[in-house]
Amino acid sequence: MDILIQGLQSLPIGTLFFISSLLLFLLGLVFRSRGRKPFPPGPKGLPIIGNMTMMDQLNCRGLAKLAKQYGGIFHLRMGYLHIMVVSSPDVARQVLQVHDNVFSNRPANIATTCLTYDRADVAFANYGPFWRQMRKLCVMKLFSNKRAESWNSVPDLVDSTARTVAASAGTEVNIGGLVYALTRNIVYRAAFGTSVQEKQDEFFKILREFSKLFGAFNIADFIPWLGWIDPQGGVFNRRLAKARQSLDRFIDKIIDDHIEKKAMNNNNGSQSHAHDPQTDIVDDLIANYGEDDEVLEKFQDSKNSIKLTRENVKGIIMDLMFGGTETVGSAIEWTLSELLKSPEDLKKVQKELDDVVGLERRLEEGDLEKLIYLKCVIKETLRLHPPFPFLLHETSEDAEVAGYYVPKKCRIMINVWAMGRDANYWDDAEAFKPSRFLKDVRDLKGNHFEYIPFGSGRRSCPAMKVSLFALELAVGHLLHCFTWELPGGMEAGQLDMNAVFGLSASRATRLVAVPTKRILCPL
Repeated sequence: MDILIQGLQSLPIGTLFFISSLLLFLLGLVFRSRGRKPFPPGPKGLPIIGNMTMMDQLNCRGLAKLAKQYGGIFHLRMGYLHIMVVSSPDVARQVLQVHDNVFSNRPANIATTCLTYDRADVAFANYGPFWRQMRKLCVMKLFSNKRAESWNSVPDLVDSTARTVAASAGTEVNIGGLVYALTRNIVYRAAFGTSVQEKQDEFFKILREFSKLFGAFNIADFIPWLGWIDPQGGVFNRRLAKARQSLDRFIDKIIDDHIEKKAMNNNNGSQSHAHDPQTDIVDDLIANYGEDDEVLEKFQDSKNSIKLTRENVKGIIMDLMFGGTETVGSAIEWTLSELLKSPEDLKKVQKELDDVVGLERRLEEGDLEKLIYLKCVIKETLRLHPPFPFLLHETSEDAEVAGYYVPKKCRIMINVWAMGRDANYWDDAEAFKPSRFLKDVRDLKGNHFEYIPFGSGRRSCPAMKVSLFALELAVGHLLHCFTWELPGGMEAGQLDMNAVFGLSASRATRLVAVPTKRILCPL
């Protein structure tokens, strides 16, 4: 001991200060860890990189298998990131309802942050007064029932798709390609109007590139101090910069065209924006444009005053472009796929359509509430194929869930896909059985946590009603006007039902089928 003391006394004051500070820091970590709950169980990781060797398992199917080994909540460490994977409805309830104020942030990687204008949008903005007002805008203006002028084009576009199918009756039709084009047209028309339709090819190209970049591996997302290493030889960063430039050009042109149109209408003394039947979502966003400070719209309540800038408008447009096309298109394709794989259920839906609508007129919006079995089919499809297989959240502070410690900035992955197929909550969980929902009270509103295809709580999907309307009308119309068969004498059991897992879970291959026009259905 004397030798140790003498050695310490011989050290410079600066060195002694550094050693003592380091010891105090380490002791603080020890005492802090002793006083907190443990992390959830999970696979052991390696130093620094943690569980990054398991990156290929970070999909809903792979994580569902890990949940069987480690439980309804388990812990992964990817570099510096802590990730908690939730596959239990009880734990999901704690995250989305009991402690939702702590878990309402969204995680965002480098690509997401760049492509959403530094999280200026609704989907990735962190929870707080600004996000609440942004969501209020979406719910009350952009996706409300009163915003019918933006969405009344859906029946016309669905009719146009049916006419395209009728022209190819008796031959193979790429249903996947048709329905994705339909949903892109719906979003394009509702958001941007009809003045820039000629640029749709550019719109589709941007969407495809964004989808790839959102899911691309970037080591700086997991180990920031290794950000100078680009495994793709600089390709990723160049693609990211190019995609952002393309998006800027595309959206700036849309905004500027709408501002010019508004100015022309004002100069011509046209009717006010509030009563203009030709307005679209971008018109709503720029209704109160102020060039001096780029303020596009201002919302006030008793506590907060929020201004939306040009970047916010561009972020919301980005959300509409990316979120509105992929999810509904995928749901339509999966619904038709499941029905072709289950011919008896297909016949039941078409009989219901014949009874409610008949074969002498087309399906109309007012018919949808009477089509009970069609709604069951769609609910069952969304159980097996949720639009987003994961709900992604992030903690704003340290928390405790299910008796485990969850640190601040921890990413939460709620495996909606796994809970929808959990045999503990669903009879014959892997089977497509729409009839289960004739008596099952579980709905799409997010109140039953084993069934939350549109999310639940504060970050649930604000466009759920609009999405369901387009989904029900498109599926109903295609089934009402046509009978469908698999090509080349393929049996129902031979239909490929594999999925590609990413931000969404779309079919691995496009659905192809042969339509036959039903005799009296006019097109």
